[in-house]
Amino acid sequence: MLFRVDPRSTVPLGDQIAAAVRGAIADGSVRAGERLPAGRELAASLGVNVHTVLRGYQRLKEEGLIELRRGRGAVVTGVASPARARLGEAADRLIAEARRLGLSDDEIVGVVRQGLAPR
Repeated sequence: MLFRVDPRSTVPLGDQIAAAVRGAIADGSVRAGERLPAGRELAASLGVNVHTVLRGYQRLKEEGLIELRRGRGAVVTGVASPARARLGEAADRLIAEARRLGLSDDEIVGVVRQGLAPR
């Protein structure tokens, strides 16, 4: 699996790492049971802090896409469907665009809620 980050992006690096994993799950290039690179290894290869990688992995854990096991690293669970992974990617794109427009977190949530309101 190939990871890329863009330090000039408004999207936090940890979120970029999480998006790369989501994309790999969505396109089927990573399957349940596969291990992700160790946090230190990935951080060194990307030239980022290990905590940045761990933040991305933690977000994926919270979404149910990976398990973090002490001594075994990050393992893809496959609990979430590829459709769920694509939805996460779409959310990341929405957030990135909203940040480019200068919206705060509360304003982004408001936009999403407004989109859910009956019309």
